[in-house]
Formats: sequence, C-alpha cells, structure tokens
Amino acid sequence: MATISVDDLDKYILYALQKDARHTSGSDIAEAFGVSASTVRNRVGKLESKGVIRGSHLDIDYEVLGYQLHTIIFCTAPIPEREQLAKAALEVDGVISVREIMTGEKNVHITALGRNSDDLSRIGRELSALGFEIAEEELIRNEYTSPYSPFGKGSTDEDDD
Repeated sequence: MATISVDDLDKYILYALQKDARHTSGSDIAEAFGVSASTVRNRVGKLESKGVIRGSHLDIDYEVLGYQLHTIIFCTAPIPEREQLAKAALEVDGVISVREIMTGEKNVHITALGRNSDDLSRIGRELSALGFEIAEEELIRNEYTSPYSPFGKGSTDEDDD
C-alpha cells in the first residue's frame, strides 16, 4: 500500500474529525488553524480521494437499544482464507465489526451484539459454519476511543481540551 505525506494542516483535520466529526465543520477547523474554509474543504476532499478518510462512524450505545450483550469473538482462520472469511463474517446478523490480525493464532477478532445468549449462540454457529474456529468469547462492558493525539499536538491552543 502506498503512503502519502501529510502536513500539519492535514494532521489537524484528521485529529479534529476523529475527535468529533459530527459537530466539527470545515469552518471550525479553518478558524482554529488560521486558514480558509475552502482550503479545509479541498484538503478533506484530497484525504478522501487518497483513501485516508474512509468514512465517519456513529458511536451508538447499543445497550440503550436493548442489545445488552456486546461481545468480542476471537477466532482462528486459515491464513489463505482469512480475508475472505473476515468479509463474509460481516454478513452474519449481529456482527458489527471484524479485524484481521497479522500475528498469533487468534487472527480474526469479531465484534457482535445480541439481546440474549441465544443470539450469541446463533452468531457462533454461523461463524463456525463459515469456517472459523472460535477460540474465545469475551463480553465487553464499555469501549472508549480517542483521536490520534500526535495529530493534534502543537497545531492549535485547543489541543489540551
């Protein structure tokens, strides 16, 4: 995969959007960084076209919606089939994310939701039928995320929020 160079403005745009894309406008970023809003819009467009920005994602409290069981399923997939199986896992009802892991035996991590243990059992059966060997399952209590802090450091006075 080819890499691209980014400057301080690009890094700050990524930081600000990771921090709160829903409530951060190009004008907000422009004002904080001392550039025009059109410059920020152009940079965002370039970051999207280069594949750096691949979308924006909602942070949903699934428990409020009745999905009390938020689990991560550690699986083993044959390396030649890992990518194909990982993509197929997304089609299982209840699976919300899949990570391919480059090292170790548990080389696919699948995050899934269920209202009850029957949901999780069904998901496990469907993943096994796809060809995964399920090594371990863990219930998640909470998950926290943060923007990549070096992108925000030194760019503006707002970095210490």
